[in-house]
Amino acid sequence: MKIFDAHCDVLMKMFLDPSIDFYNSNKLQVNMRRVTLSGLKWQMFAIYIPEAIHPELKFNAALQMIDIFYEKVLKPFPNLKLIQCKEDAEKLKDKEIGIILSLEGCDAIYNDLVKLKTLLRLGVTSVGLTWNYGNSVADGVLEDRGGGLSIFGKRVVEVLNDRKVKCDVSHLSESGFWDVMELAEYPFASHSNCYSLCAHPRNLKDEQILALFKKNSVIGITFVKEFLRENGDITVSHIIKHIEHICSLGGEDHIGFGSDFDGTDGLISGLENAGKYDFLIEELLKFYSNEQVEKFSFRNFTRIFL
Repeated sequence: MKIFDAHCDVLMKMFLDPSIDFYNSNKLQVNMRRVTLSGLKWQMFAIYIPEAIHPELKFNAALQMIDIFYEKVLKPFPNLKLIQCKEDAEKLKDKEIGIILSLEGCDAIYNDLVKLKTLLRLGVTSVGLTWNYGNSVADGVLEDRGGGLSIFGKRVVEVLNDRKVKCDVSHLSESGFWDVMELAEYPFASHSNCYSLCAHPRNLKDEQILALFKKNSVIGITFVKEFLRENGDITVSHIIKHIEHICSLGGEDHIGFGSDFDGTDGLISGLENAGKYDFLIEELLKFYSNEQVEKFSFRNFTRIFL
């Protein structure tokens, strides 16, 4: 079965460790060999700038990650194709894999729209406004003040709307989320789970989930253990519980996957890397029809992206 994964942090790992080879490095949960094995047809690659990078160097770090993306991911593997628009997706051949470039947090642009527009021109087609903390655009989920979009942040959303770029609400404060719901034309959640099942600030409350439904959007269920269950052992059944909860709210057409592979050390048994998606699909097919599982695995996300 085809897979659309809305989030991985391969570029961060390759930025921090230049020795990593994308083809088959065991330091990567998503590598070329595993992508080929798994049935992944569309993979989003995030540009996440680690907090330790000096603020004045963050835009340069983003450019370095984009260079890694083009030189070490796309260039050596001609069957990987950058997807920037519907036309690119329509040209994708059977054995080709679509790659979508995203920005995770606007720290790299500081308060400069030219920097944002530059990243969009370089191929970014999805923008998350924050990571966990505050920046010039908005507050993240762990920022104590819990502020919404700044005046500059509203201008950022206007640019995204104008260019039909997706606005990612994962990591965004609750107040910022509601500002985005009011202003953004193309919001989605790349990697978030259900707060009612696991009360982690990174997860979405039912009212937020329903608001995304109203925007005909999609929530990428993430495999991060801390977002699946507050205590105890975590298995693939906990991923299914979050899917089940969203379905109970009427969200069968609004569920996808946002693994967060290479962004988490907490691995679920049987789903340790991108080569193990078959295990998740097999488990889902015990509870859902083939048509429903196809929606979860790729059709819902391809509807809004492609």
